[in-house]
Amino acid sequence: MMRRYFATMAIVLCGMAAFAQTYPKGVIDKTIAVIGNEMISISTLEQEIQVNKMNGPMFSDKNLRCETLERMMEIKLFLMQARIDSLKVNEDAVNSNLKMRIDQLRSQFGGDEQMEEYFGKPIYKLRQDWKTALEEQSLYQQEQAQIAQSVPELTPLDVRSYMAETDSVDLPLVPIKYQLSQIVIYPDKEKASLAVKDRLLGLRERIIAGEKFSTLARIYSEDPGSARRGGELGMASKSIYVPAFADVAMSLKPGIISQIVETEYGFHIMEVLEKKGDMVNVRHILLKPQYTDEDRQKAFKTLDSLRTEIGNEAVSFPLAAKFYSQDPKTRTNGGQMADQYTGSAYFEIDQLNPADYSAIKELKEGQISEPFESVDSEGQGQTVYKIIRIDKIIPAHTATYEEDYNSLIEGVKNKKAMAAIDEFLNGKIKETSIYIDPIFKACSFSREAWNEAARNSED
Repeated sequence: MMRRYFATMAIVLCGMAAFAQTYPKGVIDKTIAVIGNEMISISTLEQEIQVNKMNGPMFSDKNLRCETLERMMEIKLFLMQARIDSLKVNEDAVNSNLKMRIDQLRSQFGGDEQMEEYFGKPIYKLRQDWKTALEEQSLYQQEQAQIAQSVPELTPLDVRSYMAETDSVDLPLVPIKYQLSQIVIYPDKEKASLAVKDRLLGLRERIIAGEKFSTLARIYSEDPGSARRGGELGMASKSIYVPAFADVAMSLKPGIISQIVETEYGFHIMEVLEKKGDMVNVRHILLKPQYTDEDRQKAFKTLDSLRTEIGNEAVSFPLAAKFYSQDPKTRTNGGQMADQYTGSAYFEIDQLNPADYSAIKELKEGQISEPFESVDSEGQGQTVYKIIRIDKIIPAHTATYEEDYNSLIEGVKNKKAMAAIDEFLNGKIKETSIYIDPIFKACSFSREAWNEAARNSED
């Protein structure tokens, strides 16, 4: 216990040494901003930066700290108003987000101890800090949304006024959009699944007979991330895995090789190396169904015949899709495709599978692609074969009132909402007692009111 205490202290001191590159010599922790009755300390600022670093690369410079401090101060202003407005914390969302954050970080670090070392705090204290931060986030997001929603209902006149006041070069550019229909044929999944199961059973028998799991994983596993580590996934929370995989991992005893497990990623065999609470370290071999040239040629022959018949007007594309397409989502409406997230019948380039776009990018309206191999939109994407017809192309253009009213009204609404939020923040800063420590006097905050507050604090 003592050994762990000294280790933790060493980490804290290392953290303070890092502060010394940015803060005056000898400063360990202090209040650096007071917004009304809300305070921000060096430690909370640095912890916020540490958490953000886990979400992607960041540069540890003075601008980073200035920008993070400014964002935290703005949150405090929303938070003060939320409390005045008697808004309530969404406890379910807070608890769910807290669990997700802890599970993700525990998985990234490989356990609680490593996470405690990184942040220099015990897990119970991190949980308290993050719960408080997420409760504040719940309140300030509600307040921000309330301010945005206070914008009056917009009218066509508002859109026309926006267009009249905005230089044409500053109007939104609407990207090229496609309306598409498809005919899809799936390969023989059952046959391919039986073949991959046979391969996995053979590997399982070899492991049981004495060959090393890690060696076979390096050679055969189709999960590139773990294959080079002998199939090992590392200590992680069960919640980050899909249920079928997690259930087997948590029920399996260390050293026992599992039966075949099917997930949306493919088929697995696994071995548990270590379990601790709901944390588990597993190694696995993943194999995916492989389809043959015979599957491809058979599907391409059918699709090519359909393409010819449609071109000769012997059958319409919608009728061919209804009787021959094997995609359940599009066959019932004549093959017409729709975005799975928005339901829109129009696709921008980045909303299309790369293989689909490659097949249609040179086509004109009414033309049908050659047969090609692609993936479906379910799970991790199963191999499919298809032809696509371009029903309509809307070229890229500057937004117009007649053609893009819905997009424009959204843009005007967002602009007015941002203006309302800016007005709230600027007004709130002026009427709130604010102190910003002089060590941040070199910051160039985006809002002049913050810079003025910093100058007044120095005086």
